[in-house]
Formats: sequence, structure tokens, C-alpha cells
Amino acid sequence: MKKPKIKDVAKMAGVSTTTVSRVLNGERYVKDELKAKVQRVIDELGYSPSHIARSLVRQKTNLIGVIVPDLTSSFHATILSSIEQTASRSGYSLLVCDIHEDTDKELQYLNIFKEMRVEGIIIMHEKLSDKIQNLINKLDIPVIFSSVRPPDQKFISVIIDDYHAAYDAARYLAGLGHTRIAFIGGDMRDVTSGQSRYLGYRNALEDSGIAVDDDYIRFGDYKPRSGYDRMKELLDVSPRPTAVFAVSDDMAAGAMNCIHDQKLSVPEDISVIGFDGSQLTELVRPRLSSMEQPIEDMGRVTVDSLFDLIQGNEKAPKEDLILQHQLVVRDSCRALQ
Repeated sequence: MKKPKIKDVAKMAGVSTTTVSRVLNGERYVKDELKAKVQRVIDELGYSPSHIARSLVRQKTNLIGVIVPDLTSSFHATILSSIEQTASRSGYSLLVCDIHEDTDKELQYLNIFKEMRVEGIIIMHEKLSDKIQNLINKLDIPVIFSSVRPPDQKFISVIIDDYHAAYDAARYLAGLGHTRIAFIGGDMRDVTSGQSRYLGYRNALEDSGIAVDDDYIRFGDYKPRSGYDRMKELLDVSPRPTAVFAVSDDMAAGAMNCIHDQKLSVPEDISVIGFDGSQLTELVRPRLSSMEQPIEDMGRVTVDSLFDLIQGNEKAPKEDLILQHQLVVRDSCRALQ
């Protein structure tokens, strides 16, 4: 049996296709009796309008494309949830693409966004190839970056001050009396979460009168496994660190597991502080102290700002929106006597 079309509904109801379209779009210019008649035919035939066809007529898709580097990350999962809830309240749906840092896949998805006529695009990573930069610069679609600030881009970012957030985390550990403070960093190709957080750590130690020791510095990929592996390397350093700052909660959790597996305790033997403020901080034991990004606010502000850009509102942001970070102390750090 063929799928019914709008003309089949119109014929059976004895009305024009324009009238059927008006009923489907909830327009006021159709009498209640006629509206009820058309709706009965729609229900009887099991007709459902094509989203794409309706979008072409209305020139509005209510779709937002989202590029996520890694959906297994607790940070990205949390911020994406906030983005979806905010968009949904305004009647928008998301097309979410998890690229796993594959630039070819990202190019493919961006072209799909263009074909699907998304009204706006949110990007959550900053390692943009020349091809991707050229493409998004040519798109006649509002683009906003969330949680990252890519270099040499004309687009707005919703971020925190990652340098000062990392600086404050390391200074906190120094203020507890730690002088052997290890660092598990991220990808140094990332300006925001890689380079800025690393520089904040180094400068905090120097300003605290602590010599920066490269033996205490390792780099991972923000995931728990790399936190575990880098922590295992740090435990072989003599003297071993008394505190560790990991630039993601996922890596901090991996580091804590490693410490536990080596028959040591957090924070009695080694203090650990993370970064992001994801839900993971309350799930691990001991509960993880973390330099928190306002993740839910970041998702909400990203979507609200994108809507302002889509609608061309006067209040649409003209420059990056920098939200406030906050140190949340839980149970994973202790002061040295």
C-alpha cells in the first residue's frame, strides 16, 4: 500500500491541498468544522507530513546541528543534555554528530547539515582543519562554539577562562602545602583545554615559589584510561608527587583508580583534583574536588545565544561569552601537616 500524500487527503476531504496544509500548520484561517473533517481524514489515511517538505514551505526547519568530539566524555554528555533541553523548550530538535576527532567525518556531517537546512550549528572542539575552516566560513548558517575558543575564527564562543581556572586549581593545591604537584594535561593541540590549562598550572606553581619539575608532567587524552596510565607513570617518579591536578574529571577518576590499585589512598597518600565539574565528581569515592565549569549554564547560554544569532536580534553577542568557573572542594584533597 502506497504511503498517502497530501493530495490524497485533500481529495478525500473535498478540500484544496492549501487547506490541508493550513490545518497541519495549525493556522487560524480554517473553520473548526472543516478543520475537524480534514483531521478525521488524516487520521483515517494515516497521513504524516514530510518534515523536509514542510520545512521547504515554511523556510524553517527547527533543526540545530551539533558537532561533538567524543560523546563518551562525561563533560560532553552533560553539556549536550543541557543543549537538548534548552533547544527542545523552543521547539527545536538536534542533529548530533560524534566525530571522534575524524576531520573527514566532520566535513561529511557539515555538508549534511547544509543539505538538511539546519538553522544553526554548535561546535564543541577546536582542532579545525583548513578545509573545515573554509567550509564553515562560507556557510550561510549561524555557527557558535561551546566550551572551546578556536584560533583565527570569526565566530562567538561560550567558554570559561581556562587559564585562570587551571591557575586557581594549582594554587589551591599549593595553598594546602603541596610542593610536589603533578599535572596530567590534555591534547596540546587544543588551545583552550590543552595549552591554556597547562600554562595556568605552570604559572601557579611559579607564583607559589614552587619549581616546575617536568618529571611530574604528563599528557593524556581527557579519558579515564589515559588518566590511569599517566598516573602509573607518575607513581614511578622519585620522590612521588603528593598531589595531582588532572585537566578533566575523567582523567582524575582514572588517576584515582590507579592510586587505589597500587594500594595507596586518596587523599591520605596523594591528593587529586579534577576539572569540569561533571556528574562523575559525586559518583567516585572519595568524592572528587574539581574546578567546575558551569556546564548546564554553558549549554543554555550557547543555545540562547545561537537563537539570537539566528533571529538577528540586537542582543546577539558580538564577542565571546566568558562564564565564571568555581572551585568545588569535596573529599579528594587534604592539607599537609
